[in-house]
Amino acid sequence: MNDFYAALRKRVSQMFEVAGELTLPLGRFHVTAILGPSGSGKTTWLRLLAGLERPDAGIIRFGDAIWYASQQAICLSPQQRRIGFLFQEYALFPHLTAEQNIAFGLQHLSRKERHQRVAEMLALVQLQSKRKEYPHRLSGGEKQRLALAQVLARRPCLLLLDEPFSALDVHLRRQLGQQWREWLAPFQIPVVLVSHDREEVLTLADQVAVMLQGRICQTGSVTEVFNHPKDETVARLIGLETLVSGRVVAIVEETVEVEVGPHRLVVLVPADGVPRPGAEVVLGIRGEDVLVIRDHLCTGDVSARNRLAARVVQLQWSGRGYSVHLDAGFPLTATVTRAAVENLGLTPGQTVTAVIKASAIHLFLR
Repeated sequence: MNDFYAALRKRVSQMFEVAGELTLPLGRFHVTAILGPSGSGKTTWLRLLAGLERPDAGIIRFGDAIWYASQQAICLSPQQRRIGFLFQEYALFPHLTAEQNIAFGLQHLSRKERHQRVAEMLALVQLQSKRKEYPHRLSGGEKQRLALAQVLARRPCLLLLDEPFSALDVHLRRQLGQQWREWLAPFQIPVVLVSHDREEVLTLADQVAVMLQGRICQTGSVTEVFNHPKDETVARLIGLETLVSGRVVAIVEETVEVEVGPHRLVVLVPADGVPRPGAEVVLGIRGEDVLVIRDHLCTGDVSARNRLAARVVQLQWSGRGYSVHLDAGFPLTATVTRAAVENLGLTPGQTVTAVIKASAIHLFLR
């Protein structure tokens, strides 16, 4: 068996239980992100995988090796599992230099091998010039890189990361996110990352497991989960900018007509079944899927089924583009570039047309 599989259940309190399944490929570099809000049980999942907490029931299998099996009374220690765990608070020894911190867990190697391994790890995370520095002399980003080098130096077979960028500013998080994939790729090991930051997941992960109220409720590739959330709750978590209630009024061939405020929106029939007329539903729309036009400036052919008269309420700069908040008879958000705002001359109070393809609207049953 060439995969890592965990199916676990752990009662944390009388009111809260953590449960779910997770499968990771082995033999190659692969990042799975557990995405969920604070208090959803993400860190507990990491601790169960690492052997720092014992599940109430379930199994953890790494290839053919059983790490935990409740029915067989098997529970390997963290050391036996060869886990690398990077905590939010970096486990650096303040009285040791950078190179001594990396060397600390390598006492089983010869002096020569230890020296080579330390030099290799310092080079990997670009800290050669800081090798004699103590942790308090390093910046936040440098401490984080040192903590990663310290963990990777022991050659773990599975790496667990507990919100590794939470202490860093937004700019540094984006910069390090790309670097981390480059640094980790040569080790050809699975990585499990815990995060509540969608940007972090999109930057780092190949697969995402959505965790809500202790349960892993959707797992798939990042593209699959972010493009096809299974329900309204997941859609809200992954950041669909518009979620609005509606009522099904008609089914026409492969489309559903949904009454939302003063409009009838045309939506493709969802893969999980045709809703009945009269059903209460929620529609989810990504900001990037809303095209904002001013009819007298529109020279191209716009063939989308849904064209809504709207009024600009607010323009909000995000650092990468604008969120244009519209009143279309219901709150609607579009994401546009700065160039588009300038070319269209968008200002609050202006009347525009919002264009949305039927295929871009997610329909969730209530």
